[in-house]
Amino acid sequence: MSVLLCLSALFPVLMATEVPKMDCFATDCSDIYSSGKTDSGVYTVSSIDGPVQVYCQMVPTGQHERGHWTVILRRMDGKVNFFRSWDSYKRGFGNKEDEYWLGLEFIHLLTRRNQYKLRVDLEDFDGSTAYAVYESFSVDSEADGYKLHISGFVNGGAGDSLSTHNGMKFSTFDKDQDNWNGGSCALSKSGGFWYNTCYSTNPTGQYLWGKDNVDINASANWYHWKKSWRSLKSITMKIIRVM
Repeated sequence: MSVLLCLSALFPVLMATEVPKMDCFATDCSDIYSSGKTDSGVYTVSSIDGPVQVYCQMVPTGQHERGHWTVILRRMDGKVNFFRSWDSYKRGFGNKEDEYWLGLEFIHLLTRRNQYKLRVDLEDFDGSTAYAVYESFSVDSEADGYKLHISGFVNGGAGDSLSTHNGMKFSTFDKDQDNWNGGSCALSKSGGFWYNTCYSTNPTGQYLWGKDNVDINASANWYHWKKSWRSLKSITMKIIRVM
C-alpha cells in the first residue's frame, strides 16, 4: 500500500474529536489483530477508496466464536434508521460504536481480495442467544447488483434463514432487484437487503422495542430461530478472513 494512501488515511483521523486506533496498512480486523491490537473497538483500515472505520470484535475463545471479526451490520437499540437509499447502503452509515451498516462497496472490495466466512449473532428480549455461521461469504460488484454468495451453513441454534437469499442482488426502496412480482420487498419490509420474495431474515427491518412487540414481518428478525417474525433485541453480522 502506498505512503500516499497512509497519509490520506491520517488526515481525517487527526481532525476527529476522538482519535480511533489506526493501522494504515490494515485492510480488515485480521490485519488489526496481527499488528498487536487485541482489544475490541473501532479501528481505521484502508481501502482503495481511502480510510474506513470498522468495529473489530476480538473474541479469544470458542469453537465458532474465536477470532478477529470485522462487523458489517449491528442492530442493538433502534437508534439508527435503516430504511435508507441505495447510495446509503453502498457507502455505509451509522455509528461504529453502536448501530451501523459497513457499506456494500467496502464489503465487496474485502471479499473480492480474500476469502471470508460470516457469523450472525442473535439475541432476543428475554436474553436468549443463538448464531449461524456460513463458511463462505462474498459480495459481487455494484455492476452485478452486489449479489450475495454464501455456503457452508453451520447451525448455532439459530437455524438457516439466509440461504434463501443466496444469489440475490441487493435491494433498497429506490433500487428494486428482488424476485417479488407483487412489488418492492425493501419498500414493503422497511429495509435494505438481499431480498428474494421477500425473505427469511430482515436484519435491517423495523426495530421494535420490548419483548412483547407484535409479530410483524417488517421487523428486524431471523425467522428460523423461533419460527417468528418478532423483532430481535440485537443482530450482528460479522466476517473473518479464512484465506
